Amino acid sequence: MPKLRNLDGKYLNDLWGVGANHALYREDGKWYHQLEDFPGALFDANGYIVFETEEDYLASPYLQIQKDLHIPNGISSIPN
Repeated sequence: MPKLRNLDGKYLNDLWGVGANHALYREDGKWYHQLEDFPGALFDANGYIVFETEEDYLASPYLQIQKDLHIPNGISSIPN
């Protein structure tokens, strides 16, 4: 059986045609580096969320933005 490619945000962004300028992947969807270019997308094992602008990203009440980005219940818990 061939080895599966390591998943990352760039690969999923291209595969699914999301169109993000910066894409990050974390299997559990709870911890990421900061998005630095927009639209930006966060991917996890269940899907993804897109932030069209930096303002949308910074204003999200579901994100804990510090040095890194933490989403306590994962991106799957974010509505829409």
